[in-house]
Amino acid sequence: MNALAPYRSLTIKIGSALLVDKAGKLRSAWLAGLAEDVAALKANGCDVVVVSSGAIALGRGLLGLDAISLTLEQSQAAASAGQIALSQAWAEALGRHGIVTGQILITPNITEERRYYLNARTTIATLLSLGAVPIINENDSVATAEIRYGDNDRLSARVATMVESDCLVLLSDIDGLYTAPPAKDPGAEHIPMVKAITPAIEAMAGGAASHLSRGGMTTKMEAGKIATLAGTAMIIAKGTEPHPLRALTEGGRHTLFQPSQSRAQARKRWIMGSLAVAGTLQVDAGAARALLTGKSLLPIGVTKVSGEFERGDAIAVLNPDGAEIARGLAGLDSDEARLVMGKRSDAVLELLGAGNRSAMVHRDNLVLVGAQEEVDHELG
Repeated sequence: MNALAPYRSLTIKIGSALLVDKAGKLRSAWLAGLAEDVAALKANGCDVVVVSSGAIALGRGLLGLDAISLTLEQSQAAASAGQIALSQAWAEALGRHGIVTGQILITPNITEERRYYLNARTTIATLLSLGAVPIINENDSVATAEIRYGDNDRLSARVATMVESDCLVLLSDIDGLYTAPPAKDPGAEHIPMVKAITPAIEAMAGGAASHLSRGGMTTKMEAGKIATLAGTAMIIAKGTEPHPLRALTEGGRHTLFQPSQSRAQARKRWIMGSLAVAGTLQVDAGAARALLTGKSLLPIGVTKVSGEFERGDAIAVLNPDGAEIARGLAGLDSDEARLVMGKRSDAVLELLGAGNRSAMVHRDNLVLVGAQEEVDHELG
């Protein structure tokens, strides 16, 4: 059974131990095989985002640093040198298949603060629309211990949910979750599917095992909770052998973590229940009708802007009588919204300039009031 067949967009997480050997050298043959797998997925119409570890591990070797214990400053220096080597390795491996790569270095504020989050998501979405493969890593060259994710399992889950991937694939040194750490318990049984990450499931996770890993099964469970609660499935599969993604399409053993709700349901619930409203937009009757048919909210239909908000903040949409009919994420900040409200698209373009987003609230970021009850009903 092809484990990847149901998914049209994937985020693939690659650990340091898969990319870099114990001597600090790139596993070039393995990377070439993985690049071939990625090319095959893309040829079948699948978007692929890669979250790749390996910068510090490569930088250690390049700078002749001790591979066991590094100071923060040494780690940052190793990351700086290694990021160049890592980016080049991915560009060359995928370039052999005619695939362009784009490097994006992320720190926690980028996935936690709305403005940075939206900008990063737009950049990744644009790269994907142009046929490129984004290669993402934590920016270890500037991040301190206090402002780091600390492992790329959780980072990959944040990225997967940010770009709304159908599935997150964690390539590891083990082919999934077992009832106990199999290295310690010969009787441990493989678990092919997890419907929900319960305390009992979490208790089965062990610690880090490989020579370069910061995580282990525990951080993979944390990643799983992030992904599945946002509507993204997760797969843990063995990545040490050649062509690990092809192995998944050919029935290779793995553990599938099912999403607890669809992405659309998760997004609706998040917008309606998790974000404080920063302002309001009042619309005319025509715009109100358009929203009910699934349209974006354009400036021409807005009659009043209230409050101070930034792009990405939650805002309420009111009908001509002042009743809330929708809630969504602002596509413009409040000053821009006041400047262009009531104006046609050509006038908006002239006022904001080419390349700026013209929708007050894009339909993908808008939930009709009353939709939350439907979500709750669907989820039981």
